[in-house]
Amino acid sequence: MRIRVAATVLSGAVVLSALAVPVAAQAASRPSVKAQLSSFSAHSVSAAHAANSAQTVRPKDGIGTITFSKGVVNGGKDIVLGTTTNKSVTATYTATSSSGVALTEAFLWQGTDPSSTDTITGALGTDDDPVCTESTTQTGVYSCKAVFNIHAATDMKNNGAAGTWKLAIGGYDLSASASFDDNIGTGKIKKASKLTADATPEPVKKGKTITVTGKLTRANWNTGTYSGYASQKVQLQYRKKSSTTYTTLKTITAGTGGALKTTVKATADGYYRFSFTTNATTGASTATGDYVDVR
Repeated sequence: MRIRVAATVLSGAVVLSALAVPVAAQAASRPSVKAQLSSFSAHSVSAAHAANSAQTVRPKDGIGTITFSKGVVNGGKDIVLGTTTNKSVTATYTATSSSGVALTEAFLWQGTDPSSTDTITGALGTDDDPVCTESTTQTGVYSCKAVFNIHAATDMKNNGAAGTWKLAIGGYDLSASASFDDNIGTGKIKKASKLTADATPEPVKKGKTITVTGKLTRANWNTGTYSGYASQKVQLQYRKKSSTTYTTLKTITAGTGGALKTTVKATADGYYRFSFTTNATTGASTATGDYVDVR
């Protein structure tokens, strides 16, 4: 639940009572984020047209008196979510305005046009307003931080897809003029993956065949389960009992339901595991090494 607090600007005695615009009315709960984003975007575009009816303005061009820049999501690192992951993700950005900055709003979203709920395929908002601090050396330049508390089981269910999400920022200057930019940075939200590995027989005679089986699965946010992830490249790795380093023996492809199976010759006591590297939609994973006693 988001709680709005009236913003009082002493200079000029301007009182922005929770900035009474559509976005404030729609910020009551997390499920309304899509409507909140579209409302903010549509309101900002409308305000920009009213200010200059001869100007053609699109949300992605950045509109209003505030310029948003230097958007970074999660420090540039992937956001990997399992089926029940709860994760706090920080986004940082700069807001610049000669008219000051009273309030900003931050959204992570997917789609083609943020001004319509029909063209927003996924949206995430913050529980609290971002914190913006004005520079002590540059008047009108604010360093801002927004925190997205993402609960995979509820926030990701039927909401967007794994891959690239855009960072959109809206805000109001000290005269309550709206500004908006729908893409000042991007972040990768990926599904968590899991791997298993089982090497048999154990023990085994030196030179005999070892069969290594396993399974590659990844999070399904809609069902809340891990589903088999087929047709993906997975590495079989091995380390000797006396070593701390794994080496790759071969690369195989996951079959139906993410099934993995391959064979190697037994050489010495050691551990076998499967390893999957990240791709555009899925995080990396590594199975626990399975020990084989070679005699």
